[in-house]
Amino acid sequence: MAGPARLCVTNQKGGVGKTTVAVNLAGALNELGRDVLFVDLDPQGNATEGLGLLEAYDAEPPSLLDALIDPTGISPEDIVYSHAEMDVVVSNIDMNAAASALAQEPDPETRLATLLAEIDADYEYVVVDCPPHLGVLTDNALYATENIVIPALTEPTSKRSLELLFDYVGSLEMEHDLEIEPLALVANRIETTSEDEAMLEWFEEALPDVPIFRVRKRVALQRAFTAGSSVFAVDEEIDMAEVFIDVAERVDESLTNTEVPA
Repeated sequence: MAGPARLCVTNQKGGVGKTTVAVNLAGALNELGRDVLFVDLDPQGNATEGLGLLEAYDAEPPSLLDALIDPTGISPEDIVYSHAEMDVVVSNIDMNAAASALAQEPDPETRLATLLAEIDADYEYVVVDCPPHLGVLTDNALYATENIVIPALTEPTSKRSLELLFDYVGSLEMEHDLEIEPLALVANRIETTSEDEAMLEWFEEALPDVPIFRVRKRVALQRAFTAGSSVFAVDEEIDMAEVFIDVAERVDESLTNTEVPA
């Protein structure tokens, strides 16, 4: 592999469990033996908190925002924190000003790509957790990774949110001459209702070329998040862990064309 494989986890609709999917996908890639850099691009810092690094969210500058404004003027030690499963570029309270700050800069949507070129050489994967809305930060994630994993709930509102997302991605592709690949859709928090089954059928019909993975609603997923880790680093056995391994294997096969280590 010439450089690390990159992907972002995105859906502009809030409340779909986006960060839980991102953290557990990164944990699954680590479980497969891959070295992972996780980037929390969400100003809310949910992944930073969910990986037990909440103190870093309030750390003094330089922060991730400083690194995005001047990608070549930052030391990795300033923004990359160690975690048992992955290294983490933490979010920071300063990121709440990112949209207005980056709007003052030339080529604002390319800043993450430039930053990653400075800091990601030692990794096999970069996983970016996006904000739950479209805008310059999500633009940065899409531009830098060109691969997306989409978490979605099995409810009718997902139809509109996916249409908006793909329209938005299409516009970004045309503007920047990119090809952004949907690697997987993770149907999240599934329950055993007829509405859930109907939406799963809709996902398969609407996205025939995108693998659909099913994560059923489990309180244990939240417990792992509260413990500051993915499901792979807790003592409790969680049946949905195997689904995230399946997603990771699919991603690994799509992006690296190499065998997963035994």
